[in-house]
Amino acid sequence: MVGLLGGSFDPIHHGHLLIAQAVMEGLGLDSVRFVPAREQPFKRGRHGATPEQRAAMVALAIAEEPRFTLERAELDRPGPSYTVDTLRALKVREPGVELVLLVGADAAGELSAWHEAAEIPRLARVAAFARAGTPAPAGPGIWRTLAVPAVDISATEVRARVRAGKSIRWWVPETVARYVAAERLYLDGV
Repeated sequence: MVGLLGGSFDPIHHGHLLIAQAVMEGLGLDSVRFVPAREQPFKRGRHGATPEQRAAMVALAIAEEPRFTLERAELDRPGPSYTVDTLRALKVREPGVELVLLVGADAAGELSAWHEAAEIPRLARVAAFARAGTPAPAGPGIWRTLAVPAVDISATEVRARVRAGKSIRWWVPETVARYVAAERLYLDGV
């Protein structure tokens, strides 16, 4: 089984990586693919880095874990990035691969509002994760729920730290911190 962890990854941070590891182990997945959105429907025009910059940061962050890979399905087609379109494309490209869509508790609670939501559980198993002590929503279309360690890091906070001239060391992998500095990302108000 292959897990799919989507998001803006603007930037990817240690919370994303820890969750991916915990979910991979908890569900017995063979691997986790990180799926950066070209343009998330709910965040149109609010990305701080370009799709290619966000993909580069993901690639840097996961380089040392062979079971983590970058999935370009959403990057290589025009936005908005709808999960159902990604799942369909992957099913055509890899018909024998069992896909598990990994979603956080907030996203799982809004799953019914996603574009063509009823199709998603037909194309992939859906696993919802939540911080330990917080229930992950169970319901129609949710295959499994599991707890993950609580890591209070958000990409919004990482971007704010950069704008304020504060260090993001330990918030993101060192390779990502160097990339953010070299590309001069997040210095504006996004």
